[in-house]
Amino acid sequence: MSRIQNVAVLGATGSIGRSTLDVIARHPGRFRAFALTANAQLDELFELAVRHRPRFAALAGEREARALRERLAAAGCPVEVLSGPAALVTVAAHPEVDAVMAAIVGAAGLAPTLAAARAAKKILLANKEALVMAAPVFMAAVRESGAALLPIDSEHNAVFQCLSQARSGGLAANGVRKIVLTGSGGPFRSRPLAALAAVTPDEACAHPTWRMGRKISVDSATMMNKALEIIEAAWLFGAGAESIEVLVHPQSVVHSMVTYADGSVLAQLGNPDMRTPIAQALAHPDRIDAGVAALDLARIGGLTFEAPDFARFRALALGYEVLAAGGTAPAVFNAANEVAVAAFLARDLPFDRITDVIESTLARIAAGPAGSLAEVLEADRLAREAAHRALGRPLSAAS
Repeated sequence: MSRIQNVAVLGATGSIGRSTLDVIARHPGRFRAFALTANAQLDELFELAVRHRPRFAALAGEREARALRERLAAAGCPVEVLSGPAALVTVAAHPEVDAVMAAIVGAAGLAPTLAAARAAKKILLANKEALVMAAPVFMAAVRESGAALLPIDSEHNAVFQCLSQARSGGLAANGVRKIVLTGSGGPFRSRPLAALAAVTPDEACAHPTWRMGRKISVDSATMMNKALEIIEAAWLFGAGAESIEVLVHPQSVVHSMVTYADGSVLAQLGNPDMRTPIAQALAHPDRIDAGVAALDLARIGGLTFEAPDFARFRALALGYEVLAAGGTAPAVFNAANEVAVAAFLARDLPFDRITDVIESTLARIAAGPAGSLAEVLEADRLAREAAHRALGRPLSAAS
């Protein structure tokens, strides 16, 4: 390494952001936390800014940003504090930033991640929604600028590692038969369907193997996360729906696999800790310590796999349908899910009706072209309105 890499961590107070900062702190001679952003988590961002001393810190609201400036000044911590959506774009595209960890959950991460792509940054993509919503626009920006795109989702990072020797020309030219994405199946994969209506937010957020934020944990419980990952994998690896398979793997040790034409299957294994894919992407093509314990297969004893139950995990089936529909259908799909999950977490919607809201929204909003960011954002807006109508409440009541 000729110099230290400056890293902007978008979503620094979330689980991915904190894991990224842990890896960065282990390698002070290689990486620096140059910018940290959060939504409204003032106390958490203050603590991280004092610990990591970034050049910039950003919050969504000016009131919170003003309070952060005062607290940092009193602590003798010279950090420039920014606020508002424009601040995210500013730090993501900053000339001194080398790499951007895109870890803001949901549609809110789209604009800064797209700005990083247009500015030719090394993008560590943990925000799957940015690619799901606006893949044609986003991937065009990556190609035109020459940005480096490295997946952070454990599944896509695993596929990336299994394809690391691939030549140009697509999957078929490299003898790839299919990509196999694994998923734990969440906490309710064996619970009777009739009992799902009584699931509480706390139960849905108690993931059996991963520690994640609440929205992502709910997506895992419905396997919506895997549906979004199907769409993401199609764009990241140039794979058609017929080349993407999903397997339920409760142990979360095999993070994904690639099946080749000669019958070989390459898999990436590791303990369920997001610091592994983060370290792999940060240091690529090198390997560095992530602070993760070595995998002890003898202790684990056995690994099991099963085909997903599409009747139980209806969102997973919808993911394949949305991928086939293309255009703005993925943006509608994502927006409806965000609204439905927020309603569930607010105890305004039963768990077993989350997918009902998504299906209703897809039926109401026809897919259109997704050739521009404006078209994508308009589809997102219309989908949110339709999802709120499906909930029986106006958009202004959104949480």
